[in-house]
Amino acid sequence: MAKYTAGQVSAALWENEISTGNGKQATMLKATLQKRFKDRDGAWKSSNSFNRNEIPLAVYCLNKCFQFMIEEQRGSDDGSGVEEEVVM
Repeated sequence: MAKYTAGQVSAALWENEISTGNGKQATMLKATLQKRFKDRDGAWKSSNSFNRNEIPLAVYCLNKCFQFMIEEQRGSDDGSGVEEEVVM
């Protein structure tokens, strides 16, 4: 759906189908976070651990995912009259 990359760190958004408590199906956006690197043999590997310098890159990517999710939520108003305010 969407992918954000900063250096070797990337976050990807994907849709997950869930069952709600009332038996209906709904689509929820989820994010995954990873770091790609080459090992000593030159093979590409993935990791979900980050050093001090990579944490700001991870935060940046996750913030972009969060912004995308909020924009999607605003665009998919279901007419329920319920609004969610995000306070930072």
